[in-house]
Amino acid sequence: MTTTAAPHSLAQLRSPRAAYRYAFLALLARDAAMVRKNARMFVARTIMQPLLLMFVFTYVFPKIGQGVGAESAGDVDAAAQFSTVLVAGVVGLAIIFQGVQAVALPLVTEFGYSKEIEDRVLAPLPVSLVAIEKIVAGMIQGLVSAVLVFPIAAFVPATSPKLHVNWLILLTLAPLAGWTSAALGLTLGTKVQPMQVPQLFAFIVLPMTMLGCIYFPWTKLSSIRWLQVGVLVNPLVYMSEGFRAAMTPHLPHMALPAIYAGLIVFTVALGWLGISGFKKRVLA
Repeated sequence: MTTTAAPHSLAQLRSPRAAYRYAFLALLARDAAMVRKNARMFVARTIMQPLLLMFVFTYVFPKIGQGVGAESAGDVDAAAQFSTVLVAGVVGLAIIFQGVQAVALPLVTEFGYSKEIEDRVLAPLPVSLVAIEKIVAGMIQGLVSAVLVFPIAAFVPATSPKLHVNWLILLTLAPLAGWTSAALGLTLGTKVQPMQVPQLFAFIVLPMTMLGCIYFPWTKLSSIRWLQVGVLVNPLVYMSEGFRAAMTPHLPHMALPAIYAGLIVFTVALGWLGISGFKKRVLA
């Protein structure tokens, strides 16, 4: 009489690395499916703020003779220059705003009343990799948001921005910016309670956007030295200046080594804070 060995389980047939990879990709696919399911809402929330900024500052203001580059005063070149300056800042804003919306706000809910986070951490992955998956998903959504800014910049302004794209800088800078924004979202999502969401926008997101060098180059703050130094704690400054270096190298911008150094520091610091905070919330 012969006996046969019991068949190996799937976990035994796969190496731990392969199992982690499949589980990680499955979580990414789940997030992608949720975005596709809510595609209209995703596009609407992504383009609304960039669209309003570009429409008001680069179309309405020149048309009514208000603000920088008033077309009625004949200063069309100044209007085009302001549009050019603004495009890079709006790209950075789209990425960081999406990082907060795509990572922080859902995470607040998942850790709150829905307890959905318990389903996520049941995946055959270390908790730290679940956190990294959230960063990667947020980074991808942030980069998609940045791409959606370009059609707005092409068709909305009354005077077209003058862009000269350096693809090497753009393609190396964009992933750093996307990771930084998603890591910021993870950090905020692990620190904020559901009832504190309004304070999140009032005390963190709004000051970041107003002082993130969206509307003006960082070098222009040299006449307010204390502010020029103070805004360096804002990751959006490095994103805005980096995209100016990538898309408008003919205009003043922060030195490239400083831009990359700043983004790398924020990438590492926010990534560490976000992942460690996520682990503490899950394991608490």
